[in-house]
Amino acid sequence: MLHLTQITAFTLVFGCAFCGIAHGANEQNAKEIFEQRIVPIFRSPEPSSCVQCHLSAVDLKDYIHPSQERTFASLRDQGLVDLTHPEKSKILQLIRMGDKDLDKGARLIHETQRKAEYEAFAAWIKACCHDPALRNLPAIAPAERAHPKPDAIIRHARKSRVVDSFVRNVWSQRLRCFPCHTKHELDANNPQHKKPLENLRKFEEKYGKGFGDRLNIFRETPAETVAYLIERSRHTPQGELPLLNLENPRESLLLLKPISKLPPADDSGQRVPTYTAPVFHMGGLKMFPDDFSYKAFISWIRDYARVAGNKYTRVSELPHDNWYPTQQALRVRPVPESWGKQERVQLVVYAWNTEQDQWATNPIAFTQNSVTPRGIVGGVLFAFAEHGAKTVDWTDTHAVLRPGRYLIKAYVDSAGKLAKDSTAMLGDADLAGAAEITARWRVGFRKAERVKWQQFTPASQARADPSQ
Repeated sequence: MLHLTQITAFTLVFGCAFCGIAHGANEQNAKEIFEQRIVPIFRSPEPSSCVQCHLSAVDLKDYIHPSQERTFASLRDQGLVDLTHPEKSKILQLIRMGDKDLDKGARLIHETQRKAEYEAFAAWIKACCHDPALRNLPAIAPAERAHPKPDAIIRHARKSRVVDSFVRNVWSQRLRCFPCHTKHELDANNPQHKKPLENLRKFEEKYGKGFGDRLNIFRETPAETVAYLIERSRHTPQGELPLLNLENPRESLLLLKPISKLPPADDSGQRVPTYTAPVFHMGGLKMFPDDFSYKAFISWIRDYARVAGNKYTRVSELPHDNWYPTQQALRVRPVPESWGKQERVQLVVYAWNTEQDQWATNPIAFTQNSVTPRGIVGGVLFAFAEHGAKTVDWTDTHAVLRPGRYLIKAYVDSAGKLAKDSTAMLGDADLAGAAEITARWRVGFRKAERVKWQQFTPASQARADPSQ
């Protein structure tokens, strides 16, 4: 018969032994899962299901170390594991993001892979969270953790963000390409579209059936259009420039075509479009180098090229990518003769801050263009999202500046900054003058807000005046 002390000792010894067995079983179980289901993800030459939503910057492999201990500690220290509720771990939520993808096709394509990754990580994290030895591993120094790039860069590389930027910068300008490249904008029941539809039919007869599809750049939705541009650029016919040139964005056909002239006629009077230098466009000039549409196009193409090439490494490198199209325009006429023809000019709009009784520090809108032979400069405005909250109304497709008191600053690119970087914004050294106006901001280029240069104060005076 055992005494109470013997029973207690037996219980403690047995209990400790049982804990050791259980602990060892959990550790082994977690290790087995890691080696059998996590390591293959790490070693796979194929990208993970992250590519469903991200063009670059992140892959599930980025979260995995060669060892179980370092991988778990790294995830834990980044706040990606919920030790109390493993099934609610953030890493699992990130894997499941693809379930919410609005692209049904992409969801189906990646569904099996996404499910396998989720189940593998869910089982492994649950086993790890039940293992005190893994839960209590020492913290890993931030520099040694396995993690992708900063969150801002990861979000910037999301396909949905790239499409959103496309909508604002390119899709909003698509009617410059009407009707040849916007087939889905044409309505057979609209009498005004009868002639454009007939011209498209003739194009196909003349250049072949595939020519019609080649013309159809803007698909039914922005997302479908971006997918088409990317796919077409990856499979560019030999000897042609790609629609999106990742190596040299300025050499993208999407940009070169609308700034190119009609092809010269041959001896028989025929005109043939070209797809390599020198580029000729059957539609002729639709926009000009460094005007507001060119700036929007090149900004999106250059950003997409950097995203697709996984070139962003620091948050400071990300573009502002924060302007939205309006249907309102601004014109200055006549400009000073000293500017010269084709001088590049930016017109930047500042709102009056009624609360502080002074001009806002940050601009709310801008446009950009070259001086015309008639001494006019101007264009459609783009509004800055983060600076126009109180003076700009926002719709699903564009921004609307409210009537009121505004300050217009004119910046002249005499140093050729925009020739080097069309996406740049000019600074104080380029300021030519400033003018206060009361603007109605009506819709349409023909109803553009007109400002005479005589209304501008010179740059020296504008800089010295605190109110400007």
